[in-house]
Amino acid sequence: MTCAVRVAFRPGYAELPGLLDLWATICRDAAAAVAQDRLMSRPVNDMLLRHDGFAEALACRLARKLADDELDAATLAALIGETYEDEPAIVAAAAVDLRAIRDRDPACADLLTPFLYFKGFHALQAYRISHHLWQRGRQHLARHMQSRCSEVFGADIHPAARLGRGILVDHGTGLVIGETAVVDDDVSMLQEVTLGGTGKEHGDRHPKIRRGVLLGAGAKVLGNIEVGEGAKVGAGSVVLASVPPYTTVVGVPAHAVGPRNAALPALTMDQMMPADRQG
Repeated sequence: MTCAVRVAFRPGYAELPGLLDLWATICRDAAAAVAQDRLMSRPVNDMLLRHDGFAEALACRLARKLADDELDAATLAALIGETYEDEPAIVAAAAVDLRAIRDRDPACADLLTPFLYFKGFHALQAYRISHHLWQRGRQHLARHMQSRCSEVFGADIHPAARLGRGILVDHGTGLVIGETAVVDDDVSMLQEVTLGGTGKEHGDRHPKIRRGVLLGAGAKVLGNIEVGEGAKVGAGSVVLASVPPYTTVVGVPAHAVGPRNAALPALTMDQMMPADRQG
């Protein structure tokens, strides 16, 4: 099955040199993978090396993952390519997300691995397409993308949610992000995180997650509350009230522990409680 599409960037697109460097690195990773195992030659060429650049390869990777009987891979690839052409910043965000995975995930030694295989990365990029569609009044198509993303990747991100760049979605399974949620740049979250509401209220009803926050596995953040910059939410915690910046909270319901965080937990990926609280 092929899904060739050409993605054209607008003249003067400032981040194109960075994307060219990223693409060159991914291609070097791909060549190394093929040299290590010749059985990878055909899939790596098909999924990556036959394409002209990062945007085209990503469009086709997502299209193959999300295709179904209603929207085939070629149709989806063309749609995603048009989206990238209309809003190149989405491609730039994907590049920042990919680098964030390599920098923060100790299980990831290169850029090729998350590009090809990490469903947390794929789910985030699928969300970016659905969000673009939602903003342009194509709500049902956006919801179709959301539904397919949930079915294929096990991650449910509402197209109206607002997510920044440099986001690490580790594993991605069971992730739920509600309609009015906001996630700023440089946030890391693990599996089974929920950014949800508290009932049947309407309007602005979901959490606001600020820069550098780390959300541990199974963390539930509920309601129109704010988790401040540099905060950390421990695994399995249920957060029902706003969290001050650079504060660690744990428990059900979550409560603050230990001294103020000295760095951005999303970047260090330090999921331990402060030292003075450890037994």
